[in-house]
Amino acid sequence: MRIKMLFLSILLLSVLALGACAPTVVTSGAQPMERTLGVTGTGQVYITPDLAYVSIGVRTEALNLTEAVAANNSQATQLIAALKQAGVDEKDIRTANFSIWLLDRYDPSSGAPTGERYYAVENTVYVTVRNLERLGALLDTAIAAGANTITGVQFDLADKSEAMRQARAAAVKSATDQAKELAGLANVELVEILSISYLESTPYVYAEAGRGGAGMSAQAAVPIQPGQMTITATVSVIYRVR
Repeated sequence: MRIKMLFLSILLLSVLALGACAPTVVTSGAQPMERTLGVTGTGQVYITPDLAYVSIGVRTEALNLTEAVAANNSQATQLIAALKQAGVDEKDIRTANFSIWLLDRYDPSSGAPTGERYYAVENTVYVTVRNLERLGALLDTAIAAGANTITGVQFDLADKSEAMRQARAAAVKSATDQAKELAGLANVELVEILSISYLESTPYVYAEAGRGGAGMSAQAAVPIQPGQMTITATVSVIYRVR
């Protein structure tokens, strides 16, 4: 029995030894990694706005809801009529908010609630102003007509297509110049574009406005300065190189 076991052990070791001496064949289907160069270019164009959007509202308060709503309706109607008379087209006046709140009244000295409650009603219209030279006078007119909330002025350009085209062209040129420079420094050759993507950014320009008061009338039109807007295009390009 021991002789038989010894024979099997020797046979197994022989098989393992022959396997270890056999040639190893490695098969690989992996392709060589493609050499690429990625760059990002940015182009900016500065433009002058020709539009403005402004939210103008009327807020009224009363102990009785019916009285608060009636007062608000009267002032809001007067405000809209004044805006139209000042040259704003009806299509450029849109109701943006109408809200009613039941609020607690607080003692101004102690900050404690007095137990009295009142209603606050607010009606806000979103106005598009197409003549920026008249924007200051229009705000003055709105305040005189009873507006007591002006939440901000937002500038824009009616047609940004040409400015966007210029920004994209500048971004592509920036990316191309960078690719050529980097290829020269790395001693490689640009072969072809594998992919290209871009992102445009046209932020609005805001001018924060404060709150007016019903019945107030400024001595002169509210001074408004639109300034400039920046349109930005960012282009990402990946080249194959060799």
